[in-house]
Amino acid sequence: MSHKFKNIILSLSIFLWACNTTKHVPDGEYLLDKYKIHSDIPGLNQDILEEYLRQTPNATALKALKIQLAIYNIAGKDTTKKLNKFFMKIGEEPVLFSQRLTDISTQQIQKVVVNKGYIDAEVVNKVQIENKKVRVDYYINAKKPYTINKYSVDIHDSILSSIANDTSKSLIQDGMLFDVDVFDEDRQRVTTSVREIGFYNFNKEYLVYTADSTLSSHKINLNLDLNTFLKQNKDSINKQVFTQYKIRKVIFNSNQINNQNSGNFNSSKLDTTLFNDFILISPKEKFIEFKTLIFNTYISPNTFFNDKDVEKTYSALNSLGPVKYVTISFVEMPNNTLDCIINILPAKTVSLSAEIEGTYTGGYWGGAFKLGTVNKNAFNGAEILSIQGRLASEWQSGIWAQEYGAQVGLKIPRFIFPIGNFDFKRSIHANTEFASDLSYQFRPSEFTASNISAGTSYSWDRSKYKHNFELFNLSLMNFDLDQQFITNYIDTKKYNIHNYESRFILRMGYKGSFSNFNPNRPSRNYSTYRYSIESAGNLLYGLNKLLNTTPSVDGNYKLFNIAYAQYVRGEYNTSYNQIIDKNNRFVYHLGVGLGLPYGNADVLPFERRFYSGGANSVRGWGETKLGPGIYQRDNTVINRDYNQVGDIKLDLNMEYRAKLFWFFEGALFLDGGNVWTIKKYDEQPGGEFRFDTFINQIAIAYGAGLRMDFSFFIARIDLGFRLFDPALQRTEQWRIKPGKDDFAFHLGIGYPF
Repeated sequence: MSHKFKNIILSLSIFLWACNTTKHVPDGEYLLDKYKIHSDIPGLNQDILEEYLRQTPNATALKALKIQLAIYNIAGKDTTKKLNKFFMKIGEEPVLFSQRLTDISTQQIQKVVVNKGYIDAEVVNKVQIENKKVRVDYYINAKKPYTINKYSVDIHDSILSSIANDTSKSLIQDGMLFDVDVFDEDRQRVTTSVREIGFYNFNKEYLVYTADSTLSSHKINLNLDLNTFLKQNKDSINKQVFTQYKIRKVIFNSNQINNQNSGNFNSSKLDTTLFNDFILISPKEKFIEFKTLIFNTYISPNTFFNDKDVEKTYSALNSLGPVKYVTISFVEMPNNTLDCIINILPAKTVSLSAEIEGTYTGGYWGGAFKLGTVNKNAFNGAEILSIQGRLASEWQSGIWAQEYGAQVGLKIPRFIFPIGNFDFKRSIHANTEFASDLSYQFRPSEFTASNISAGTSYSWDRSKYKHNFELFNLSLMNFDLDQQFITNYIDTKKYNIHNYESRFILRMGYKGSFSNFNPNRPSRNYSTYRYSIESAGNLLYGLNKLLNTTPSVDGNYKLFNIAYAQYVRGEYNTSYNQIIDKNNRFVYHLGVGLGLPYGNADVLPFERRFYSGGANSVRGWGETKLGPGIYQRDNTVINRDYNQVGDIKLDLNMEYRAKLFWFFEGALFLDGGNVWTIKKYDEQPGGEFRFDTFINQIAIAYGAGLRMDFSFFIARIDLGFRLFDPALQRTEQWRIKPGKDDFAFHLGIGYPF
């Protein structure tokens, strides 16, 4: 970093700090600077209380730096000037203290505490003013809480009563705090359960709690009962509310909304199609196949009404490419049945795209051009057909390296398999995907390589879980090595010959993910999980053994005279988001991976091995420039070292993220990790994993980043510095004073984890 650049940064920092935080606070007003909630309730989550505050101070980074306010205060008071308008737009205007909002916040906090069972609680606020700034302290005097002495259910309907009395699922227990929020949550649980078994006309408001507080010692008897309205209307209303309804018919209407909106509604041009109590009303030229709608509808004739089925149907149909949106309604019919009406509005389906990108890989600059098209209704069954071509070039030591590629994918929104009847396939509710890929690489003075692959997979969602099962993927990687490259790098064992051998890979695998993030409560901490496992070569190896095939002279079984890979590989990633407030959070990440070659393979295929470093790993190193273990990188002649991959991976990351101003976010991070080999390879000395040494081989990096949140995507810039480099001599491993090679600059899209 140059001396001039340091002076610019220092001057900017001093300028921001010098800005008077009360510069734009009018006379007679005060800046709300700080607040704190003081509570004597053990274990009370203060994050819950903060959600009820009607006024909070300006956003801070690191709980101290009010950067958005500082940006706003750079502006002068003349609001007609464009520069002043700009700073006011990207900054945040000062939050002016309001005694009225503070008093309302106090009342809201008291309501929350009372709802938690501290019925006699008192909450007061104290306001301190100093230099046009205000600090507000909220004090909670909880006093003795009320608890439930006995909980009972008094409902005459046997089904409803059994659900409410289910002690294994009920949230209300004798002896617990008199928590109104828990009572309401359990009332919703009961309502949800009964609406999932056909009680179409039942809603939460029909259930009420009565509390008897005449007991001594702050104990209350609680009773769940029906509301007065139902009790006073015991005949027709009760019969309607406590009746289970079945679905009679499911009627899709793909014409009515569209035609009525356009003013061209003409019933003579409509066509009606029937299948097993499913009905489609549409123009004679259907914009979407009937079976596609049926496969993506969870509501089925001759089954009980179920709220969850309605929600899942909304989600599934709205995700179809040719569908703009849907509406679902129900009509009550004789014999306690319902007709389900699903109105569908079509959407545009074809799009074209062209992309130009710059690349920087392993010390080489280059560029790429992509051209593609997507048809979201390729065969009138909401099939998504995507075709993309790619041309890339890279300037390598005076010669242009080249890569050509094409991809074709077809995603069909239903489960396709040779066996199984219609009902079975519909019950799976999965997408079927076919994918193919063709690429050709020319690396001057190294090799040419061609790759062709094709596969089939299934994907489906279940609540917060996402699943993908790869039925098979067959690929062929074919290499043609330059003789000089063989002499300089293969024969000298600088590079592993197995990385450049032609091979077949026939694999199958599973990927899954889970997140407990609640969009309705975004300020709550949450975790995400991603996991995968795959295996390759087992079917081919089993056939070779079954047929007693003789291996080739190198000891490997081959397919069309090309060896095939055999391995098992698994990966697991988890991250935890600790929400401080809406502008600040800590994110912790753990990633582990393990691959094991066996049978017909001595090493994992190069593209299935793990690497460390880069924008999503240990950011003090460039991509594939760390490890394995204490392996010493070969920096001679070629910038890339293809030996810096392994069979075991560990990533440990901690990142602090803060909103700065406008669409900018900042980050501070600490990363650790490395990769190791599962075996001892001559080409990767020092890379083998050992339990007694791997701890001392974990690399450590730190740094800072800037993110730009454009809503539809996030662009990311990270600068990482090496703190501990296990590949160096012991006296040089701790990089307290970073050198010119001890940092890495990264560009990325999206968060690293």
